[in-house]
Amino acid sequence: MSASPSKLWTRRLLLQRAAQLGALGAVYPLSINLAAIGEAAAFDATDYKALVCIFMYGGNDYANTVVPFDNSNYDLYSAIRGGGPGRTRGGIALGQDELAATALAPAGGQALTDNLQYALAPELTGLKTLFDAGQLAVQLNVGPLIVPLTLAQYESPNRVLYPLPPKLFSHNDQQSTWQSLGGEGSTVGWGGRLGDLALSSNGNALLTCISAAGNAVFVAGRNALQYQISPDGAIKVSALQSSPYGMDSVRDALAALSTQNSAQSLENDYAVVLRRSIQLEGVVNGALAGVNPTTPFDASPLAAQMKIVARLIGASTALGVKRQVFFVSIGGFDNHNSLMQNHPGLMAQLNGAMSSFYQATVELGVASNITTFTASDFGRTLTSNSDGSDHGWGSHHFVMGGAVKGGNFYGTAPHVSVNTDDQVGQGRLLPSTSVDEFAATLALWFGVSPSELPGILPNIGNFGGSYPGFL
Repeated sequence: MSASPSKLWTRRLLLQRAAQLGALGAVYPLSINLAAIGEAAAFDATDYKALVCIFMYGGNDYANTVVPFDNSNYDLYSAIRGGGPGRTRGGIALGQDELAATALAPAGGQALTDNLQYALAPELTGLKTLFDAGQLAVQLNVGPLIVPLTLAQYESPNRVLYPLPPKLFSHNDQQSTWQSLGGEGSTVGWGGRLGDLALSSNGNALLTCISAAGNAVFVAGRNALQYQISPDGAIKVSALQSSPYGMDSVRDALAALSTQNSAQSLENDYAVVLRRSIQLEGVVNGALAGVNPTTPFDASPLAAQMKIVARLIGASTALGVKRQVFFVSIGGFDNHNSLMQNHPGLMAQLNGAMSSFYQATVELGVASNITTFTASDFGRTLTSNSDGSDHGWGSHHFVMGGAVKGGNFYGTAPHVSVNTDDQVGQGRLLPSTSVDEFAATLALWFGVSPSELPGILPNIGNFGGSYPGFL
């Protein structure tokens, strides 16, 4: 269907990148530099831009996040989800009256499938405000695809002509597919591949791809190493922060052993990375000390992650970076049970963290330079399993920022149904927008040229070159 990304770099781009390796020479070990010949930055970043991915682990329930609100479509939603009489809450359906405060009126009277009107989950009042103000867009029915698929093609046994993403409906594989466009075990994410292109634009190349949520393939590049940060700042090498057995000499010996040069290339690269980590601890924490937005954040773990991302963005000049990719996450979305008990709290955390983060970027004067988007393993079934919803495929997601063409929906709204040709059973949405197309829109805004998209998004050539217009 599509060539390996490593085969998609042209000789011209290879030479362009080789000419830019001088910016990397002082930062990366030789073995990484040699690999970077085909990967160094192809664009000259004269301004600052950052992408922030919020990953909702477990598979977010799309139907109680972006909810049908007009009478006819709400009635379909309520009937499928076991709603109560008189459009009241019941089963796993929200009551229509609960949605009035978050009903969305798209700019210009945008018409959707079956004249759908949507409301957000009742807890998403801050996102409703951002939508109304034009700083938040809703991408409808997006999910992993290798090629565009109709329902008949999905049901066809011909997987050569109509390939499917690996192990659909599997948490691990679909998390990996969303983040890397490959199955479980992939080691490079599309955020990391964006970082590969941005490396030579950054004085501190190690601060190009940053996760505030632990290890994540999304921000792992071929050459861009993911830098992990805690809500309190740079993560210290714990073994070097104390004196084992009460002896400073043990600590000093450990530091010497772990950072000394070695004749073995892998050992030496490890030592180089560790030395840089120790050095960066002081650099990062020193830069963060001068950046403390007054915008309040709540006490949730997601808010803490997004606050440290905002502070790092505020310190970008001091840290010498022009392009950055960030990853934060929130878990708890695998709601086969207790959906109505669990989902509202998750939505409240998402609302608080995203709203505060956007206001912090306004306070820092960089709102138009930051684009934040949500992602998740998959959407879930529209049907109820009595107390929750099961694994699905396509889902609805948010894009937020000062550069976003907000106040509108993008993509194709699915029918509220379990038997139309835009779903594959039980209201599992057949994506009408691929992750590649969604990511391409973000990548072009970030500074990637159209000719370089195939090196970042391996399936993009299968989708015709027309991408969502939310930026």
